[in-house]
Amino acid sequence: MVAPLHSDNSASLADGDSIADLFDRNLEWARGKTQSDPDFFARLVGQQSPRYFWVGCSDSRVPATEIVDLDPGEMFVHRNIANLTPVSDINFNAALLFAINVLRVRHVLVVGHYGCGGIRAARSAVSNDAIGAWLTPVRALCWQHRGILHALPNEPARDDRLCELNVVHQVDQVCANPLVRQAWQDGRELSVHGLIYAIGDGLLRRVCNPVSRPGAARADSCSEDVNDEHIL
Repeated sequence: MVAPLHSDNSASLADGDSIADLFDRNLEWARGKTQSDPDFFARLVGQQSPRYFWVGCSDSRVPATEIVDLDPGEMFVHRNIANLTPVSDINFNAALLFAINVLRVRHVLVVGHYGCGGIRAARSAVSNDAIGAWLTPVRALCWQHRGILHALPNEPARDDRLCELNVVHQVDQVCANPLVRQAWQDGRELSVHGLIYAIGDGLLRRVCNPVSRPGAARADSCSEDVNDEHIL
């Protein structure tokens, strides 16, 4: 059994501890926040009332709140490999339930990114492990759109297009989720958005039109940057 630490974390760590610098960075971050905004942490303790539920990829290069310049507490975040939204995944559904029924968010943002390792893995050899099983829906999507993908000039272009198609598919799944449909049936103001992030320039772009009611059109529109005051 691991014994708990009762003293200051940073003082208790051995000199060679590989995460010791994280405690130093945390201390500097907390000091900086307090200096610039003395009430910052007091506000966080008192409330969590985000308007947005971000469903994104686990990729470490895609930090949700930093991309859209929001503080902690302003966005509820769920992340997994390749930003999937399966109705069969209890983890995702628990997060979606909490976001809609407890936090009462107004926007669900499904956010993919170009250069996604999960998307590339889904297009390569099938692995008989947890990652391979998780990416099964993406492989099915790749097969479904094989004609579109094959017509593209090179592998990076196919990967990028599959990243976009995956976001569109996940938006469809969120809109079909019983939790979202119930929220709409109850008259809740809730919109589902499909976005994609380009690591190369740091910009978000729309992949499809937002959906705010059952059966609403969701046409692809992969050309424009996100700049909508009604979202962020």
